[in-house]
Amino acid sequence: MSEPRYPFFEPLDPPRRCQVIAHRGAGLLAPPNSPPAIEQAIGDLCEWIEIDVRLTRDGQHVLCHAETVDACSDGHGRVADLTWDEIKRLDTGAWFAKRYSGTRMLGLSDCLSLTKGRANLWLDCKQIDPARLLEEIHSADMERQVLIAAPPDVLRKLRELSGGRMAVSLAWSANAEFEKQVDELRPAAVEIAASELSRERVAQLHARGVRVIANCLGAANDCRANWLLALANEADLVQTDLPEEFLATDIFHRERAWPVQFSLHRGALRYAPENTLPAYDKGVRLGAHYQEFDVRSTLDQHCYLLHDATLNRTTSGEGPISQARADAIERLDAGGWFAPQFRGTGVPSLDDFLAHIQERSLLYFDAKAISPEHLARALERHKLTERAVVFQGPQYLARLRRLAPTIRVMPPLYRADALDALVERLHPYALDVSWEALSAELIRQCHDRGVRVFADAMGETDRAESHLQAIEWGIDLIQTDRPTQLYRAVELYCAKHPQPAAAAH
Repeated sequence: MSEPRYPFFEPLDPPRRCQVIAHRGAGLLAPPNSPPAIEQAIGDLCEWIEIDVRLTRDGQHVLCHAETVDACSDGHGRVADLTWDEIKRLDTGAWFAKRYSGTRMLGLSDCLSLTKGRANLWLDCKQIDPARLLEEIHSADMERQVLIAAPPDVLRKLRELSGGRMAVSLAWSANAEFEKQVDELRPAAVEIAASELSRERVAQLHARGVRVIANCLGAANDCRANWLLALANEADLVQTDLPEEFLATDIFHRERAWPVQFSLHRGALRYAPENTLPAYDKGVRLGAHYQEFDVRSTLDQHCYLLHDATLNRTTSGEGPISQARADAIERLDAGGWFAPQFRGTGVPSLDDFLAHIQERSLLYFDAKAISPEHLARALERHKLTERAVVFQGPQYLARLRRLAPTIRVMPPLYRADALDALVERLHPYALDVSWEALSAELIRQCHDRGVRVFADAMGETDRAESHLQAIEWGIDLIQTDRPTQLYRAVELYCAKHPQPAAAAH
């Protein structure tokens, strides 16, 4: 590619060849254009966030896609007919899910502050004041972090007012008028539907210093086939509602031999309600080698997937699951608290989950409150004994081993000096080593004894830098809530070790 016309800020160092634009932030997982949606996208290492900008009656720029606030708040009316004071009192989160109650509409200046030095913004300008927009961007010192999409007449005004220094984008069209607009407006980027990409078309734009954005929006278009098409045709950016799945497609396409395996904690709980079938389906699409699930028993000894001892946090029920009967559990909603598209999702029984997942993922079985007898029978019934690793305390696992000698067991290891006693007693398949105890030496000692090392990267340790350190030490599996951080660690490791990485242990 010729030198790009505009040197944008790079959130990642080194930058990825093809970058991702999160549509309205994580607009499927939090109220679109909201602070939670933007934070989710930044946490997923999206370099770009697309947002919609409109003008209030009193001339303030706010983030809102629709012309009215009716569908995205507890208010009514056109954005253009409401003042900023009226708009900022609206609840723009409760309609989406109860956990977002109290979310407020974001003003553009606040959005610029939120993303400065963290992610670039692609502004879809629905209705703006060009002079005020440029003033806000300049005041925030964000010229290198903003790309503007708007009708050609608005872009002309923006370029005139900025002296041609503001980066703008055009939508591709196969006609002479588009070529004139490229010559006149000198865009930093051109947006092309993924289905209309070709190497020749992309090369022509690259020769003019123009980046290419592959638009993959829409249920029929936001898919692996189009993401691979964008990558194959050397698009510079991909706009998607599923950035986590695009990033999974990209890294698995580039790095066929991984240096580590990973497990998703309670399924893909960042993208779907934890311990539900949609969370495990998402985990399959994200390429998880293992998926962790928690099992608890009801009063009448039926087994369901649930992390907490009570139903309150993740279902429409209340009270301890141990005091509820199966028929009551079957009526609960385990998805509505998370996002609208998951309303009506049930609490899966252990049998339903095992029948559903089958051989699509290896199983990381957290035996929260299930008898060893029930556990062994369930795995045997579904012929999944050899695909599961069972996590529990040593006493429980010893009992389980007596019932089913071939089951793979994994006790926790909190201190290196407890290693030999655990290995001698249980002959474990793996040890769940606390992150604080991890070291290259401890991993070597485990491997010398024929034992794999798994570890949970949670909270502050669930980031690419920590993952990369553990991979360098030789860890076998990282359990994560944030797979895109793990993808980045693998990307950095493979760049540092360009020879084909050995298959994961």
